[in-house]
Amino acid sequence: MATTFDETSMLPATAPTAAAPAVKKTRRATILLPALVLLAAGVGAGAYLHGVGVESTDDAQIEGHLVSVAARVPGQVKAVRVKDNQLVEAGEVLVELDDADYQAKLAGARADLASAEAALASARAQLALTERTIDANLSQAKGSLVQAASGWATTSASRRQASADIKAAESRRALAETDLRRADALHHDGAISPAELDGRRAAFDQAVALLDQARARLAGADAGAATTAGLVEAAQGRLAAAQTGPEQLATARAAVGVSEARVAQARASLQVSELNASYTTIKAPARGVVSRRTVEPGQMISPERPLLALVPPDDLWVVANFKEDQLAEMRPGQPVEVRVDTYGRRGFAGHVESMAGASGARFALLPPDNASGNFVKVVQRVPVLVRFDSAPAVALRPGMSAEVSISTRTR
Repeated sequence: MATTFDETSMLPATAPTAAAPAVKKTRRATILLPALVLLAAGVGAGAYLHGVGVESTDDAQIEGHLVSVAARVPGQVKAVRVKDNQLVEAGEVLVELDDADYQAKLAGARADLASAEAALASARAQLALTERTIDANLSQAKGSLVQAASGWATTSASRRQASADIKAAESRRALAETDLRRADALHHDGAISPAELDGRRAAFDQAVALLDQARARLAGADAGAATTAGLVEAAQGRLAAAQTGPEQLATARAAVGVSEARVAQARASLQVSELNASYTTIKAPARGVVSRRTVEPGQMISPERPLLALVPPDDLWVVANFKEDQLAEMRPGQPVEVRVDTYGRRGFAGHVESMAGASGARFALLPPDNASGNFVKVVQRVPVLVRFDSAPAVALRPGMSAEVSISTRTR
């Protein structure tokens, strides 16, 4: 009886104690649930408002220039002065080639230039001599012609006089011969003395001698005339040659021009030889890190084969490939936040520099042809070039992955 009474009597006392926690839980849920809903709504609204006017993509990478270094002349590698991943400065020697052949060609080019310059000096001297002697030669030729003509006139006069002397001598001989015949007939008849006959014979002999002398003078005059005619012709030839002075002067000037052209050609050949000799020392065209080195000592190389590549560490940018539906509000100059995977959540400030003129698919090896009948709409991506506002304080390398966020609220 006692036990039953106790259990029954305890029911009213314990019921309120068990219901109290349930009431408290209900009250807490009533308070916390709206608060959590409001908090979630606030967070969602904040995220939405923060995301409005911001376009992001993780399809981005660091880009930079890749400077390919190749030889400009063929040859055998004598020494390689750099190692892989070495930072070199602009103008630093990278590779040296054996330059024995090029030095020999350089010496030959210098000798050719010296020969051409000597020929030019000779041509200029000949031109100066021609300019100084052309008038003198003409005057001398004219004087020689006048002298030869005067000699011809004298010789002609002497010949005419010799002809006249021959005629006179022939007349005297004929007269002396007639007198001799008469004297001989008279002496035969005894009309004259032998002495007178001898005188007539002596006169005849003298007349014959004078005739022979006149004929000799005529022969000498004829020989002199032939000589004088030759002198006249020679003087006329010299005059004709002297009258070609302008042509000689033009020829001498042309020879100078030819020599000057040969000197210019020799100088150009020398310059080419000097350049080829200098090309045997291959220098860095820019500051960069040595990459993709394929050259070794003793190797035969040629200009069409790259030896190594230089990656400049300073001139870097970002190429972000945005979907085409993200480009509507995007403009050059808008601020950009770049996060590089290598450095976790660290951000780098930049700005939009430009946007590509076509989507990346247009530059593919096999561009899509939507008119082929198998059209499937694919969202295209357009490359956007992003420049850093300042040089990053960390080492970035082309090809690193990045995330790019562009604030399109800024116009």
